[in-house]
Parts: sequence; C-alpha cells; structure tokens
Amino acid sequence: MNDELYDDADRERLVPEPPKRVVAPTRAPFERDRARVVHAAASRRLAAKTQVVGPQSDDFVRNRLTHSLEVAQIARDLARALGCHPDIAETAALAHDLGHPPFGHNGEAVLDELAADCGGFEGNAQTLRILTRLEAKTFDADGLSVGLNLTRATLDACTKYPWRRPAEGGKFGVYADDLPVFSWMRQGAPVRRQCVEAQVMDLADDVAYSVHDVEDGVVAGSIDLLWLDDAGRRREVWQTVRGWYLPDAGDDVLDAAWRQLRDQRSWPSLSWDGSRRSMAALKNLTSDLIGRFCGAAQAANGPAPVVRFAADLTVPDATLLEIAVLKGVAAHFVMQSGERRAIMAQQRDLVAELVGVLDERPDLMGREFVDDHAEARDDAARRRVVIDQVASLTDASATAWHTRLCS
Repeated sequence: MNDELYDDADRERLVPEPPKRVVAPTRAPFERDRARVVHAAASRRLAAKTQVVGPQSDDFVRNRLTHSLEVAQIARDLARALGCHPDIAETAALAHDLGHPPFGHNGEAVLDELAADCGGFEGNAQTLRILTRLEAKTFDADGLSVGLNLTRATLDACTKYPWRRPAEGGKFGVYADDLPVFSWMRQGAPVRRQCVEAQVMDLADDVAYSVHDVEDGVVAGSIDLLWLDDAGRRREVWQTVRGWYLPDAGDDVLDAAWRQLRDQRSWPSLSWDGSRRSMAALKNLTSDLIGRFCGAAQAANGPAPVVRFAADLTVPDATLLEIAVLKGVAAHFVMQSGERRAIMAQQRDLVAELVGVLDERPDLMGREFVDDHAEARDDAARRRVVIDQVASLTDASATAWHTRLCS
C-alpha cells in the first residue's frame, strides 16, 4: 500500500473521528472507508437492482451488486498495476452505482423528468447524496447526518462527474442541495477534473460494462457474435453505437475496431450452445478482453506518484473504440429489442405513479424519509425527499410498493 503518499487533507473526514482499534494492527483510514461501503444497506440493495436485464429474469444475469463487485476487482488490479491506491480505487468501484434507482437507466430517466423542479436526478449525484447524507452512520455537531463520513480522497474517487448539472444538460455529480459537502470534498482540486483514482474506477466500469453485458446477452440467446460477420447487420449495430456513444464514428472506423476484436484468438468461431465447452470459451473471451483493455491503460505522471491530481489515466483511442463497439452490440441486441422496450414502458409508468402517490401521501414513506419530508423547507425540497425514497427502492420493492399503493 502507498498510504504515505496521501497527506492529512486526503485522510480528513468531514466529522473528525478517533482511530478504532478493532483488530491489531489498527486499520488504515482507506481500509475503514472500504468496510463502510461494503456494510452499507445501499450496497445490499444493489443485489435486487437491474444492471441491463432485470435480476428476477434469470439466475445467471448480472445485477448491480455483482456488476459492482466485478468493477471493484478490475479497479483494484488496475490500480495496483498503475501504482495508485488499490483500496481507494476498489471502494470507489464498490460505491459507483449506489445511486442507481430501480430499473436501471430507465428508472433514472423517469426520475430525472419528475425531479425537473428540484434539480433533476442523476445516479452519480445520488451516489454522493447517499454517501454523505442518506446512508446514516455519523452525525455532525448540529445533529445532521453526514452519511458514511468517508475520507476526502475516497469520497472524491467515488465522484465520477465532479461538477454541477450543465446548463445544456448531461451527466453531473452533485445536486445544489449537496454543494456544501461537495465543496469540502473538492478543496484544492482542479475544476471539473477527476482524481486519478476516479479515472481508474471509471475505466473499470466501462470495461466491465462492455464485456459482461455482451456475455450476459450471449448466454441469454440475445446476442450471437457471429452475426457481426454480416456487413448489413454490422451497419445496424454501428447506427446504435453512434446513437448511444460515438455520434461521429464512421462505419470504416468501427469496422476496423471490430476486426481487431475478431482477430483475437479467443473470439468465437461457433455459436453459443450452452455446453461446458461453450461456457469455457465465452469465459476465456471475457478474460482476454478485460486483460486487453486494462493492459492498454497507462498512467501519465512523469516522475510524480499516481495519486489524486498528480497523474492522469491515458487510454488509447483504439481501445475506447473497441469498448464502444461492445457496448453498442449489447445496446442494439438487448436494450433496443421490442420485448425490452415494452417492459421499459411499463417500468416508467410504475415509477411515475409511485412518485405521484407519495407526493400526495408522504406519510407512506419510510420513517427516515417521513422525517426529511417534515423538515423540508419548500415544495422542491419535499419533492427531492420523495425522489430519494423511490430511488432507494429495488426493482422488487418498487413493484411491491406500486401494487400496494397504486392498485
């Protein structure tokens, strides 16, 4: 570990805490941060939240928790290889999806519309809110929750988009309501720049997302990588890549990236048939792809240590293209399927109706949110509390709440 490369400001917590001697030797601050995220209720809820396909649909498919565990493993190995702190990178990876609501990005889009008058909704901003407010562990001198009270370095690494919502829209990492703790966390940080540990988490997320969603799609029968051998089908997938990820990428550029992937020794030559041999071949492909993408990353730091803002992660454009190709394959064949679109429409209606009912009957929320609602200063703050409650639900509990409250 390279704890000595971090100073007192990096290890500072919003509310000072004495060291705890649970076992010998005393755990380091960043180890304590990791333990707090692992034991958080918000982490357990991820097991019943959609990654791409609903967790109730199949025993094999990934949910938000298994995805986060895989991102954490990739982030830790990548951090160790690059020279940054593996505990910080792993904790950021474990926490990166805590703010996602039920039904994945579909639920996120609905809540963003419904929260338009109180600053919108973004899963990454919600993660910061959970870590610094909603997941209660520590309180300040005024009796207000400061969440898990993580160190500044760890909390910053968990922040994928360290800025407020842009006027033109797009991703962001903090609501106006949470600016005080955000400002404390970003003391001394360059404006809108991720720390290197957050960059490691971000790449690990992209790698896991691109590779594992394709793996899930293959096993579910929604994807056959041999389909891409057909030029016409590739054109359709490239349209999805442009629509979702790379609007300026031409067919020739995406074809070149696909050929690089296809030329890998482990790229399938036969369609998936569910046999153990197929399982082994698919697992070898996912391992090779993860190694390929992570192996291409470098730390641009010169003589400086790979710590916070002393370094940046660099990833070749060719690697980013290959990752986008795989993400586009999953988006095209799984997320844009007709069956999937019908399910997503039902989910959007469910979330909207649930928010409407709780707006009218805030007393039906959990005790902590009832208290927050009673203390809210205006309608916007009260709507934020309702959004917090609905966002905290899992796919199953959101469905159960809707059945109980909206039938």
